[in-house]
Amino acid sequence: MNTPTPTGRLVATPDGDDLILTRTLPRPIRDVWTSITEPERTARWIGRWTGTGAVGETVKLQLGFEDDAPWAEVQITECDAPNRLRVLAIDESGYWDVSIELTSAADRTDLRFVMHRVDPASIGEIGPGWEYYLDQLLASINRSPMPSFDDYFPAQREYFEEQAR
Repeated sequence: MNTPTPTGRLVATPDGDDLILTRTLPRPIRDVWTSITEPERTARWIGRWTGTGAVGETVKLQLGFEDDAPWAEVQITECDAPNRLRVLAIDESGYWDVSIELTSAADRTDLRFVMHRVDPASIGEIGPGWEYYLDQLLASINRSPMPSFDDYFPAQREYFEEQAR
């Protein structure tokens, strides 16, 4: 088993706790933007979506790497191509307010992922999942083998639970 090193941090804000993860992606910003916004590219690392991709619109996202590939409604709340995307995902477990910020750095792109207002009691379950999905994004961009979720959970649970203490 290859256990990736977790990078996420739980950060207190005036609005609650945010989970912040970062990645450096070896592609120009426009290519990374396409990977996080175009349905055929998102299908490679998180899932496919249908609908109108515009601020204020709600699209349907099928989580392609979860058991039973469930669908979620995703409202696009902010979009400033190619630098910032913020969405509110709604499913049977509640809502997830997430944002992705991209910064161009020569021939690479720095990605900052934030899940806003995370319940610290659930961080041990949520943190490893986002680590996995962002590594899937990196693998899809590099066209390298996809990671296995079993390498992330439960191996990273303690790391994230420790941050909530």
